[in-house]
Amino acid sequence: MPQFPSRRGLLFGTAAVSAGTLLVGCTSNDTGDKAAADKQPAADDKPGKEVTIGFAGPQADHGWLNAINDNAKSRAERYEDVTLEITEGSNDTAQQIGQIETLINKKVDVLVVLPADGKALTQVGLKAMRAGIPVVNLDRIFNSPQAYRCWIGGDNYGMGLNAGHYIGEKLKDKSDARVIELAGLDNLELTKQRTQGFDDALKNYPNIKKVARQAAEFTVESGQAKMAQLLQAQSKFDALWNHDDDQGVGALRAIEQAGRDDFLMVGGAGALSAFQAIEKDDGVLKATVLYPPTMAASAIDLARALGQSKGIGGLAEFEIPSSLTLYSAVVDKDNVDQYMSTGFK
Repeated sequence: MPQFPSRRGLLFGTAAVSAGTLLVGCTSNDTGDKAAADKQPAADDKPGKEVTIGFAGPQADHGWLNAINDNAKSRAERYEDVTLEITEGSNDTAQQIGQIETLINKKVDVLVVLPADGKALTQVGLKAMRAGIPVVNLDRIFNSPQAYRCWIGGDNYGMGLNAGHYIGEKLKDKSDARVIELAGLDNLELTKQRTQGFDDALKNYPNIKKVARQAAEFTVESGQAKMAQLLQAQSKFDALWNHDDDQGVGALRAIEQAGRDDFLMVGGAGALSAFQAIEKDDGVLKATVLYPPTMAASAIDLARALGQSKGIGGLAEFEIPSSLTLYSAVVDKDNVDQYMSTGFK
């Protein structure tokens, strides 16, 4: 997951952008179902100039990253004029650079890159751009805007902000409300941004105090262990914000083992398991804030548009924008049906 690029992006809803009518697909990540992307009309499905898109991402060792790959593949299959050259994902910086250099040497028309480390891969992004291959930088941003033609990704600050406002509205009439935070990896800029957004939102609610914060590692195991520590340290609180639905699976296990149900929980990202728990509405998880993996489907749309020298339908501009920031919608029991098909495993 991403490094948020300064707040300069255009804001779009969770469906994101597509290179024709701003429609983009989503996927359930369930191999037994057709991806939701395939159920929506594509933006400009009529075949045009053939485009070969090289796709390079990190290792899919997390539900969200696996959904990124599935969205990219599913979207590319929609188009008769698109050939997708996808690399084997890697979290090794040198290996990912080598994979991208191979795609450059193959002279693909456009590159879509979700770097394992945006800073470390900036030079290979620059190399592609200098070779005349436009780069769609997906989510984790390169250090230089010269290394990509278009950036598309999520809003980490907005995730925290919207989670904080949701909790704030639920607790605004409660005096001396107490909240805790189960964050992600603290060495990631995205984690700091999510926490900053959350803290800024809570400033609007003087009756609410954040009494504890614990960093986990975006895994089920870490979520369970760190949540158990929080529960032991905090005998009473009113709300929990958990940065990531994968680690939230572990957090919910710890909560169940502790027999606690005296607070509300808000998750993050948009996992299918979170949506199902919200729909069932018989536990502490009441909402999750989206970080939509559908951005990968949108990145394929944008890459196709770049390869065919098109703009985006619905905008007056002849060229696609240089930056697109997705919106972190809050999903609760009132709208979970709308988003269920986008949930990832």
